[in-house]
Order: sequence, then structure tokens, then C-alpha cells
Amino acid sequence: MAGDAGGTNATARLLRAEDGGNRSGQVEEGRPKEPWKGEYVKSVVYAGLDAIITCFSLISSISATHSSSVDVLVLGFANLVADGISMGLGDYVSSSTEKDVAAKERAVTEWDVTNHGRAQRQELVRKYQQLGMDIHDAATVVEIFAKYKDILVDEKMTAEKGMTPPDEEEKPWKNGLITLVAFLVFGCLPLLSFVVLIPFTNNETVKFFGACFMAILALAVLGIAKAKIAGQNYVLSVFITVGNGAFAAAAAYAIGWTLRNVAGLVD
Repeated sequence: MAGDAGGTNATARLLRAEDGGNRSGQVEEGRPKEPWKGEYVKSVVYAGLDAIITCFSLISSISATHSSSVDVLVLGFANLVADGISMGLGDYVSSSTEKDVAAKERAVTEWDVTNHGRAQRQELVRKYQQLGMDIHDAATVVEIFAKYKDILVDEKMTAEKGMTPPDEEEKPWKNGLITLVAFLVFGCLPLLSFVVLIPFTNNETVKFFGACFMAILALAVLGIAKAKIAGQNYVLSVFITVGNGAFAAAAAYAIGWTLRNVAGLVD
């Protein structure tokens, strides 16, 4: 009884100390910044990056052949929609497959724990030992987990198989839809300059430079968002993101120019 009371008092003191620390609001020096959290932030950022680079590269290759704004808009929007549907469907299939695999793996792990509990606990103890835990501590931790079957199953999936238990609230179709919308929205930005500038100028070069400006601006914004998510340096992230888009667009422009002026394949 005395041991139980001592354990209870120790737990109570720990909880009070933690609660007091949370209320203090003090930020510890040297603590790394937390990444930007959001359920669909990653899908939006990376779909947007892919869309801008893909669409801007297409615009660059078409502009290198001195095609009209109509050609740029028709090919640009057609390619944008097709790629967006492909990206969204791919995200849906990937997310649903990953969820199904995790659910199947969890069912297998749960069966193993139910029918071969002792052997499964021993495997988890050995895994903790490999991670540097003392055998007695490892055995204690596993015995505690064994009191809660669902926790033990999830821990075995994470520690031994490197898999995250399936999230029942995750909706793969939402991932696909978010990716599609983000791809279409951000991919439209380089094309908007051609639409907006049509009433003001017929100079295709001006329209192309407008697309360059829009693409660089959008890439910079997404570079900042990417740095926020990963906790990276903002300047470096923007530089890498814009540089990636510029390199891809330059390569596409060079290919278009070469096909027209050297190979003579474009009329």
C-alpha cells in the first residue's frame, strides 16, 4: 500500500510540475522551432510547386518557338487540367493504398499478439534492447504495454515494422481533391499574365516576362511555406525553390529554341 501511495504521489507531483511549466509560457533557449502543422498543408505546397514549375516550363518551351498567346493558353490550360487530374488521382490512389496496407498489417499484427503473445512481447523487448534500452527496463515497458492490447499492437507496428497505424479519420479522397485544387490554382498563376495583358499589349515577349514574374512570385511564396513546414532557413528555401523553377524553365526554353532554330522542327 505504501508503494502504491508513493507512486501515486510521485505521479501527482510530476503532473503538477508539468502543468506549472505549461502555464509559465516561458520559451526554453536553444529549443528548435516547431514545424508548421496542418492536415493538408504539405499537399497544397508540394502540389503547388509541381504545378508552377510544370506550367512555367511549358510556357517557356512554347514561347521559345514564338507561338501566339492563344497557343500558350490553349496548350497551357489543357496540360494544366490533365496534369492536375493525374496528380489528384495519383494522390488518392497512393493515400488509399497506404491506408489499406497499414490496416492489413495491423490486422496481422493484432492476430500475432492475440495468438502468440509471449513471442511477440519477447520480440519487442529485443527491439528495445537494440535501441539501447536495458533489458529490465525493456521488459518492464513491454509488460505495461501488454495490459493494453491496442497500444501494444500499435507499438509493435511502429517499433518493429516502421509503419504508422492506420488513421480511421483520414479520407484519401480529400487528399486527392486538395492536390487537384492546389495544382489548378497555383498552375494558373503563370498563365494569368497572358490573360491579363491581352487588352494592353500584343507583345508576346512582354507577356512572357509577365509570366516569369508571376511564376517567381508564386515560387517564392511557396518556398517560404516550405521553410515554415520544415523549419528551414527562409532565404535558402526561397533560393532553392526559385532556382529549381528557373532551371527547369531555362531547360524547357532551350529545348524549344533549339527545335525551332537549329533542328527546324517547329514552323
